[in-house]
Amino acid sequence: MMINDDKKEMTARDVSVGADAEQSNKTFTTNSIDNWDNDFKTMDEVLRDIQKQLERQNDPSFLEVISMNELYDNVYESQTALIDDLLYEGTYLFVGAPKLGKSFMMGQLAYHIGTGTPLWGFPVKKSKVLYLALEDTYKRLQKRLFRMFGTVGTDNVFFSVSAGKLGDGLDEQLNRFMKEHPDTKLIIIDTLQKVREIGGENYSYASDYQIITRIKSFADANGICIIIVHHTRKQQSNDKFDSISGTNGLLGAADGAFILTKEKRTNNSAILDVSGRDQPDQRFRLVRNQRTLVWEFDKAEIEIWEEPSEPVLEEIAKRINADNPCWMGSPTELVEYLGIDMKANALTLRLNVNVGNLKEDYHIKYENKRFHDGRKVRLTFLQE
Repeated sequence: MMINDDKKEMTARDVSVGADAEQSNKTFTTNSIDNWDNDFKTMDEVLRDIQKQLERQNDPSFLEVISMNELYDNVYESQTALIDDLLYEGTYLFVGAPKLGKSFMMGQLAYHIGTGTPLWGFPVKKSKVLYLALEDTYKRLQKRLFRMFGTVGTDNVFFSVSAGKLGDGLDEQLNRFMKEHPDTKLIIIDTLQKVREIGGENYSYASDYQIITRIKSFADANGICIIIVHHTRKQQSNDKFDSISGTNGLLGAADGAFILTKEKRTNNSAILDVSGRDQPDQRFRLVRNQRTLVWEFDKAEIEIWEEPSEPVLEEIAKRINADNPCWMGSPTELVEYLGIDMKANALTLRLNVNVGNLKEDYHIKYENKRFHDGRKVRLTFLQE
């Protein structure tokens, strides 16, 4: 549907769904678009819903559940990728032996995200970064970054070499920083041991799980990524992810982990293993540039499985673009608009599941909402 700011009405031309099908015009007023964000409930209805929910939650026997069909009926925003196929919103561990080059890698990640420069061929979302380099000094950071990146700096990357501990100042410091820099998307904590609350050195699965969960809650609440730098244990293990110092509670609570290892400490090459809940497992061979000490890509040891394209998304992308930036209607009308042979509920389910792909790959925002007169779908092209 074309949006015309000079008119009170917007007309969407239905796409023919068959050789003999007649084209019809579907008219939406500007009010119908403007009212999308209204829930159309009276104040009494809203208050009754809130009271009912509170009563249920205050009942000790309350267990929040959702049926499979309700699950299918919802639209869940996918995690935003800071580095495509590599780093997403959430909480990650970055683990390696001492003096292996972890801090150089963190500086590299911070710089690439702060400048929006692709990393090893992976597209990067430009964002602000806070790097808590708690084992460094500003002088050491200055020399390291100059050696790595020369004279080209950025105002998007912030550093601190001193911070409080969890439960003793850090929570308040991070909250204040996010208020002052709300477009921050990455926080690096280097290292975990430096921010453990007092007495937190008494490792147990419960305490390890709790500390990562606490950090993860902050990341999730702010829609950001937090990378926690940590060390490997001295004992060797066949599974590299079992070499993380501490208990399995650390990895169990995190959304993902990077493990940096070398066969020999004197080698310039290293292996980076990547594992995450909602991303493919990967293994990269990296080589450290002797002059700049930047980690450079050598080769991928595991090929990424590519998700097959969804034809429905391609049909939508043909119609929703800069020239035709918005469409709204019922799921049945969307089937007709796309000219596809598919039931309306099957179409909305596919779109509910693929909302992230539609946004990331085609720059189209998909919304699905129930009104008093039935369910409506809205597709909006996101201008660059």
